[in-house]
Amino acid sequence: MKKTDNKKFWLLLPTLAAATVCCILFSTGLGYVEVGWRDIVRIVLAGITGDAALAAGIDQVAPFVVMDVRLPRILTATLVGAGLSMSGVIYQGILLNPLADPYTLGISSGAAFGAAVALVANLALLGQFSVPLFAFVGAMATLAIVLSLSTFHGQMSANTLILSGVIVGAILAAGISFLKYLADEQVGVIIFWLMGSFASRTWTDVVSVGAAVCLGLVVALFYARDLNIMSLGARASGSLGVENGRVRRVLLLSASLVTAVCVSVSGIIGFIGLIVPHLMRYFVGPDNRKLLPVSALAGAILLLLADTVTRAVLPAEVPIGVLTALIGGPFFCLIFRSRQRRARYE
Repeated sequence: MKKTDNKKFWLLLPTLAAATVCCILFSTGLGYVEVGWRDIVRIVLAGITGDAALAAGIDQVAPFVVMDVRLPRILTATLVGAGLSMSGVIYQGILLNPLADPYTLGISSGAAFGAAVALVANLALLGQFSVPLFAFVGAMATLAIVLSLSTFHGQMSANTLILSGVIVGAILAAGISFLKYLADEQVGVIIFWLMGSFASRTWTDVVSVGAAVCLGLVVALFYARDLNIMSLGARASGSLGVENGRVRRVLLLSASLVTAVCVSVSGIIGFIGLIVPHLMRYFVGPDNRKLLPVSALAGAILLLLADTVTRAVLPAEVPIGVLTALIGGPFFCLIFRSRQRRARYE
């Protein structure tokens, strides 16, 4: 079984990496102004090297469309998909709950509440980093409350974990509604932002999300072996030399940071962190050293394709969070029922 999983992993990893690049090229070419993939490559190379001769003979509108409009949005969607999927793997691995992801635990709502506070209050203490900072504080505070609610006598209850996330998420939803009431003229902007969208993303967003996702992925891969051992239980992992408390804190901080930065640039996008790890676990098994990179790539592809459908295929742009919720909601129900059925026969 282990050799089969290894073979699937080494087959799947380069396939997903190549598919990600192809999806980026395909998506960049779609839209009101169609651009061929060869022209896209030439425009990108000209932009990187500064050699304008590489883009000679291409329509003058195409470089602006590719470099200033589409690529920032497409790369942001790709990175957010990777970040949310990676966070889902970490939360499910640490909390030993297959239904855990940033959305079902209320972490996304907490980050959205913090970001909404920064937007409504027009806080600019740290310039462009104010919204991500408030989103991070909101995500961490929410995580602390959810864990506190689901922990009794030092033991975390997996059965009440999701329920705690739903309760805290409902309270935060009410808080966000109150902020929308206070927002007055900005309420339309905040509502559209909360439903999730990649419209008007810039290269600054690409850099900030890319830095958070790369940092989170490095930390998660460093502790992936410890995360595998922790699935054996606290007593067994402690006897094998794993510092459970420190590893749990570092990974939860990393996952919450990635989630907060993703939410601060895209709004609430649910269920990506739930669907993708389950699908990839079917192919490569439960080993987090394999699951993390393939889930990040698969999440990037899934969210990029969903954003491409809303941007270039549908007659009017639908908020991306609505589309992922329509797909992920039934998937969540399937996992929930499957888990109940398994528990009944155990």
